[in-house]
Amino acid sequence: MTEFISQRKHGDAPETTIRLAVFGAAGCMGARTCALARDDRRFQLIAEIDRASGSDASGAGQEPIDVIIDFSSDSGARAAAALGLSHGAALVVGTTGLSRQTLSALDVASRTVPVMVAANTSVGAAVLRELATRAALLLGEGYDANLIEVHHVRKRDKPSGTALSLAELLREKAGVKLPPDRIHAIRSGDVVGEHTVEFAAAGERIKICHIATSRDLFARGALRAAAWLVGRSPGRYTVEQALGIAPTGAPRS
Repeated sequence: MTEFISQRKHGDAPETTIRLAVFGAAGCMGARTCALARDDRRFQLIAEIDRASGSDASGAGQEPIDVIIDFSSDSGARAAAALGLSHGAALVVGTTGLSRQTLSALDVASRTVPVMVAANTSVGAAVLRELATRAALLLGEGYDANLIEVHHVRKRDKPSGTALSLAELLREKAGVKLPPDRIHAIRSGDVVGEHTVEFAAAGERIKICHIATSRDLFARGALRAAAWLVGRSPGRYTVEQALGIAPTGAPRS
């Protein structure tokens, strides 16, 4: 993968400014993350990295980097992990559909730097996960669960990473029976993202839904997570920890 590096310095930034690099900067999510970071006084956008002709990500080594946000690809996430290790930088990965090779590389990186792999970086989606888990525990057995996700036609992974992680959470934390045929993926138009958990029993249905209307909420969530992650001990962290929904405790190594 070849890439271009755009080095950006923003005036006389204060010493406490977080030095940020963004992978996938030319994509929909990366571009919005860069745009919001430029207007966020917490950050100095050091490098924008994306697939294109030119130098590879090693070109970003000219300046120190405190945190990296990745919204790129499977190979891009591995490159982000390598850059994070070379700089000792925290890493927020919002790329979904990651291969075992990449997940292993991120696990290795987390032994040295703080790492957050988030299928969905929005605050609302994190709250959805919490509410759905609580609902499942309160309802107990006797309710059929279904998970429905809707995204734009260009989204490659199906079901979405958010849906798969939510299903795994419900199985592990609440004992919900949620086989693959109860996870429904729809690709339609330009839908940013919708996730609905439905519990049904005789005479009633309960729906918990999160609807994204702008990609900015994912970018804002990633920046919030990045600011929280800087300075943490090496290990794996979650969006829920960054939001205070889940206790921080010791990171998972």
